Amino acid sequence: MTREQMAFDCVVVGAGPSGLAAAIRLKQLKPDLSVCILEKGSEVGAHILSGAVFEPRALNELVPDWKARGAPLITEAKDDHFYFLTKVKAYPLPTPPPMHNHGNYIISLGNLCRWLAIQAEALGVEIFTGFAAAEVLYDGDGQVKGVATGDMGIGKDGKPTETYAPGVELVAHQTIIAEGCRGSLTRMLFERFNLRAECDPQTYGIGFKELWEVDPAKHRPGKIVHTIGWPLDTATYGGSFCYHLEDHQVIVGFVVGLDYANPFLSPFEEFQRFKTHPLIRPLLEGARRVSYGARAISAGGAQSVPKLTFPGGVLVGDTAGFLNVPKLKGSHTAMKSGMLAAEAVVEALDAGVPEATSYPDRLKQSWLWRELYHVRNIKPSFKWGLWPALAYAAFDSYVLRGRAPWTMHHRPDHIQLKPAAASRPIAYPKPDGKLTFDRLSSVFVSNTNHEENQPSHLKLKDPTIPIAINLKLYDAPEQRYCPAGVYEIVAGPTLGINAQNCIHCKSCDIKDPTQNIIWAVPEGGGGPNYPNM
Repeated sequence: MTREQMAFDCVVVGAGPSGLAAAIRLKQLKPDLSVCILEKGSEVGAHILSGAVFEPRALNELVPDWKARGAPLITEAKDDHFYFLTKVKAYPLPTPPPMHNHGNYIISLGNLCRWLAIQAEALGVEIFTGFAAAEVLYDGDGQVKGVATGDMGIGKDGKPTETYAPGVELVAHQTIIAEGCRGSLTRMLFERFNLRAECDPQTYGIGFKELWEVDPAKHRPGKIVHTIGWPLDTATYGGSFCYHLEDHQVIVGFVVGLDYANPFLSPFEEFQRFKTHPLIRPLLEGARRVSYGARAISAGGAQSVPKLTFPGGVLVGDTAGFLNVPKLKGSHTAMKSGMLAAEAVVEALDAGVPEATSYPDRLKQSWLWRELYHVRNIKPSFKWGLWPALAYAAFDSYVLRGRAPWTMHHRPDHIQLKPAAASRPIAYPKPDGKLTFDRLSSVFVSNTNHEENQPSHLKLKDPTIPIAINLKLYDAPEQRYCPAGVYEIVAGPTLGINAQNCIHCKSCDIKDPTQNIIWAVPEGGGGPNYPNM
């Protein structure tokens, strides 16, 4: 069947904060532009997951009257707390300046994106949800000319079913890729245009989040707690967050750097173990877990930002890697990148040129780049371990003020695992079903769903590698780094892939030691459906 084709001036892939900000800015600058957004989630916000303490700096620039328009920024950040944890103690530490949150808000980023989508549609942006961009389209000169959505109704055998419908081609003068961390189209563009030739490898973390409804007597709206230390060892990057929202709800989360070395480590189990600490347990005892999610984050900073433009399009947001790691915030920088890209795209359209070449220059002259550049050495310093890294961070922040005459560099996360024979097994306690949980019950409250009769969106380049290399050398770490129980060693032995459990975190695509696992988009609308996350 021939694919239908729709034409626009600009197509945006992804309805996260960067994509929505880009679309809004395009229409603000040039109202007659035809702009559409493709979103693979069942609705805007369905796949959005963030802590989130939100810095409104970019929102102030994009929609100055956001308060009057009813933006869902309700709970102001009030009290910052920072602790070093041992197994039974919590030692208060001075809160680092980047983590001071006066003027910020504790929010649901998904709800903010839903509100931004309303603002975008009011300006004439068309938003198509439940459609996954699966293919980059090129013209005869090799220039990007848009994207195509995936075919619907393909059975597990790869053949069309009675519900088959071909994908749709969305062609555009400019395509803005805003698909988030480790995007599948972004990977294709990296290879096609060699966009990572002059930057460091990206490095990542896996972030977990649970939303809890707690006893009103224990609820402190605006309270913010961050911790480092237990349950992680001092060689493993990571830490926790606990934010008190409105309506007696509390966000509890945990981040583990995907550059960890011990193949027996399970980021999911470390998160569950963290909740048993005496600092956190009393808050959650008797409370109700509402939702669960997990997502990889791009943590490489300034030195890992790739070339951002290519003929026919640009990269924005976490797909390019604009997280400010010491600040633990990336939504405001993602939005700003989308706004700057939109300005450059309008300039390119007006000039009739294929590449928005002013985007990198606009970025380098903005507060976004100053933020990232001044903290560029903090994350890579953790290769020395927790205590040397904290000492260096203090020196870099207070003495050098981010102006060090050197730049430290990253190594890829997937090469960091040690062999199982040289590593210490970790005995994790069984979940109690009240405070700690298993993966499958967690996936259940993420509202994850996929059409079962479809090809797996998790591909193996070589089906022999999981047993011959991963199991033999690393004791099959995919069983532990996946936060959704997708991978298991079954009789044979062979690697079983339960793709229907996937919550689209992308950790497998990142951490697999031989880069043998490729994450591709499933049918549109599949995956988690996060409420208020």
